[in-house]
Amino acid sequence: MERLNRGVVAVRLSTSQVYIGWRLFGNDPAGIGFNVYRNSTLLNATPITNSTNFVDNITTNSAYTVRPVINGVEQTASEAASVWSQNYLQVPLQIPAGGTTPDGVAYTYTANDCSVGDLDGDGDYEFIVKWEPTNAKDNSQSGYTGNVYLDAYQITGTRMWRIDLGRNIRAGAHYTQFLVYDFDGDGKAELACKTADATVDGQGTVIGSSSADYRNSSGYVLSGPEYLTVFNGQTGAAMATTNYLPARGTVSSWGDTYGNRVDRFIAAVAYLDGQRPSMVFGRGYYTRLVRVAWDWRNGALTQRWTFDSNNSGNSAYAGQGNHQMTVGDADGDGRDEVFNGSSAVNDNGSGFWANGMGHGDALHMSDMNPDRPGLEIWQPYEYPPGNGQVGAALVDASTGARIFTVAEASADVGRGLAADVDPRYKGYEMWASRGNLYSCTGTSITTSKPSMNFAVWWDADLQRELLDNITISKWNYSTSSASALLTATGCASNNSTKATPCLSGDILGDWREEVILRTSDNSALRIFTTTTTATNRIYTLMHDPQYRVAIAWQNAAYNQPPHPGFYLGGDMAAPPVPNIYLAGSGSTVTIQESTTGFCSVDGTIDNNNAGFTGAGFANTNNAIGSGVSWRISVPAAGSYILTWRYSNGGGTDRPASLLINSSTVVSSISFPATTDWTTWNTVSAVVNLNAGTNNIRLQATGSGGLGNIDNISIQDGSAVTGVSCTAARAATTAIVRSNAITIVPNPSTNVFVINAISDFRYNIYDQLGRLVERGHGQNKTQVGQKLLQGTYTVQIEQENKLQTIKIIKR
Repeated sequence: MERLNRGVVAVRLSTSQVYIGWRLFGNDPAGIGFNVYRNSTLLNATPITNSTNFVDNITTNSAYTVRPVINGVEQTASEAASVWSQNYLQVPLQIPAGGTTPDGVAYTYTANDCSVGDLDGDGDYEFIVKWEPTNAKDNSQSGYTGNVYLDAYQITGTRMWRIDLGRNIRAGAHYTQFLVYDFDGDGKAELACKTADATVDGQGTVIGSSSADYRNSSGYVLSGPEYLTVFNGQTGAAMATTNYLPARGTVSSWGDTYGNRVDRFIAAVAYLDGQRPSMVFGRGYYTRLVRVAWDWRNGALTQRWTFDSNNSGNSAYAGQGNHQMTVGDADGDGRDEVFNGSSAVNDNGSGFWANGMGHGDALHMSDMNPDRPGLEIWQPYEYPPGNGQVGAALVDASTGARIFTVAEASADVGRGLAADVDPRYKGYEMWASRGNLYSCTGTSITTSKPSMNFAVWWDADLQRELLDNITISKWNYSTSSASALLTATGCASNNSTKATPCLSGDILGDWREEVILRTSDNSALRIFTTTTTATNRIYTLMHDPQYRVAIAWQNAAYNQPPHPGFYLGGDMAAPPVPNIYLAGSGSTVTIQESTTGFCSVDGTIDNNNAGFTGAGFANTNNAIGSGVSWRISVPAAGSYILTWRYSNGGGTDRPASLLINSSTVVSSISFPATTDWTTWNTVSAVVNLNAGTNNIRLQATGSGGLGNIDNISIQDGSAVTGVSCTAARAATTAIVRSNAITIVPNPSTNVFVINAISDFRYNIYDQLGRLVERGHGQNKTQVGQKLLQGTYTVQIEQENKLQTIKIIKR
């Protein structure tokens, strides 16, 4: 995950008040607080721990910073933020020159879809803008179009580069889907998209032939080479170009002869291996459906897999795609699946499920019902006569099975939205252009419905607000009507009747979302931020993997709002601690048990409790004095933050002392109990280190030993490196133990079999942590026959050892 700064914003509320907001990181320690400074003046009496915003009563403008406070020690100040005079920041744009098509049609340019990424590695987001000509076409429409341009801008309005996709890339919502993400983990985002002969990169270099023109007399591009290119995010230079897959082949094989369905493109980012992001590009969804996964790593673009509905065994997936994809981990294995709409592809490129419900125009996935295990998908359908007269449905994301449906005989149900808008009903509400407003259990609430475009978290509560065109509104459940909170006068929305923003997401400030719109004259972007103070504190949604990749795919075809991978709404539980590490050469290094800098553990390296990162975790002996040792090098003497990711399912605190270079520097660090051995948390300490090599040892002060230690992170403004400790490692008693217990089949539609040697006890918990089955077994034992569909955790105790395995019932 990208390494962001605190994203501080300061906005004048009135002549006498300034609102300040900032980011909480997903890997911040649980007890972190913040101090707010106006210039050098501390504004708060005690560290702020219940929110990430503050109001300063002041009539003049100054610069604001925030400083984290960890274990009572104030840390380095954030970047400084100057005061906005209104609730938006205006980023000036450079409009491309218009032109005239070969058939004499003049066109100009509008700022269309946007994305964000840290292109230069400084912790700030840059803004990538797609410029669309005014003669852009839907695939069903003939005619020439102007070229499509992609620009990158810093938040100051400085243009970093411009890419001209050229005459052989047609303009329109379905042609150019661009992905901005740090694919190689160097701390700087890249851009990837479909290109062609005559594409010009951000440094002026032409891809392929500069003179080639493959447009036919109807303006379609149905011949000539097609490419996939990865561009350097900082310079716009093309770094790698390969053939776009799948190739168009015979145009008519995609469903028509004139060029409509053959060029229905789609794209998304997914963590297919559970650790590093991959790009997924697709072609087709009305008939043939193909998805191809690629990796950009170590300077090479390599194909990971191809899924094709034409291949043997995949015929059920044909026609089961939308005008967008969504991505998330529906089966709980730590790896993302790719959801096309009425079908899904597993992380390894095999079919996950296809439910035969057909094509749709909208797609939403999250934990919409927090009282039900797993993720749910809400989707309307274009052709109800073909799916049993269902106009919209809530389905289980892990199986595609219907949870409830909305009946419709024949109409194309073209719109739908899901969001928590009614606090009387726990979970999301959902609605479509047919039917009523429903709770997540299918209860009909009212026949009056909110707008069904985008949703944003904007005000101070946990319900979500409505975004339609240039207006943010609040749904009033008592009157079944909406009232405007913000109308962005002077701005315009995009994509015709879709009326979508350039982008919406948690871009700056606290966890609530910003809305990016273009000005009506296309001369600038306006980034709107909330100024309503809140008393809730949630880490930046950009550190939730499902939400972050949703920002990357939001620009694809029919844009959809982002949703997190956990339930965020009224009566929510604490958000799960994200299992992330931060990319790049910034100020933090993380040392795993398998990487340089890990020296020894007085115990074992285990991998039998889910949720760890790296190859496993350090499990110390249950004894006073047992510990884990590391060796690092720092460039300068000074204060550093050490953070341990740990799990402690033992029920009580497992305190430790911290030794630096054999001297005790902290006599007691608390490692409180976690919910179980698969729940992970972090603990931090601030220490002084010498310049050069330092030996670090975390040592148990109680007879229970340490909690399981997943990794250590060292943070400061300077580079930190792990130092080889081969000699120390050779002396350790650590071994890697493979799982001796298995459960098959998994997933299962009937029963599971626990395979273990000798006697064992087992408990099965649902995703809310409720015990649903328990018992004893020996060798091969059948379990789970009465489980409903969903994801469960099985804890197996044998010989005083506890192993946890996730299972899926379909």
